Amino acid sequence: MSDYYNAFEMSPVPAPGPDTVPPEPFRGIYGMPAFATIPTSDLAASVDFWIRGLGFFELFSIPGRLVHLRRWAFQDVLLVLAASVPEQAPAMSLSFACVLSQVDPLVESCRALRPDSVDGPRDTPWNTRDVTVITPENARVVFTAAKPFDPASQEARNLEAVGITPPGVGRGDNEEHA
Repeated sequence: MSDYYNAFEMSPVPAPGPDTVPPEPFRGIYGMPAFATIPTSDLAASVDFWIRGLGFFELFSIPGRLVHLRRWAFQDVLLVLAASVPEQAPAMSLSFACVLSQVDPLVESCRALRPDSVDGPRDTPWNTRDVTVITPENARVVFTAAKPFDPASQEARNLEAVGITPPGVGRGDNEEHA
């Protein structure tokens, strides 16, 4: 028996589909289970890019020191003023879920602000469409949208090969976890 079970009700990420509507920006205050802290030497330019390019909003700020940005619930970023930023983006990335209908507008808005900031979109072997963005502070940010699941697809075979099967296929009902 698997220790894993369906707990999608905990997530703000909607089920994938061609007409999936993204959740509204989440303005509630909660204890953040995780967040990114990103240093920037130009707080105003970074905030502008994250808001107009990446679709975040300003939850609050400490003027001249820190800006707390958010998109959906549990998608929190703290931009903090720093004397300098890395010369180039690190290999490590930070990923945010999005929906398919957000991919092309995100690419367009980021390229309008910083023409060379975007790589993609590209489809992955694990059934997502990803866009990588290098922000003004040289953070590597990936927006990833789940594609609708096609059980006959190569992506489904790739997932099955590592033990990931769709609900109801080859598993118990996990009722004891509900």
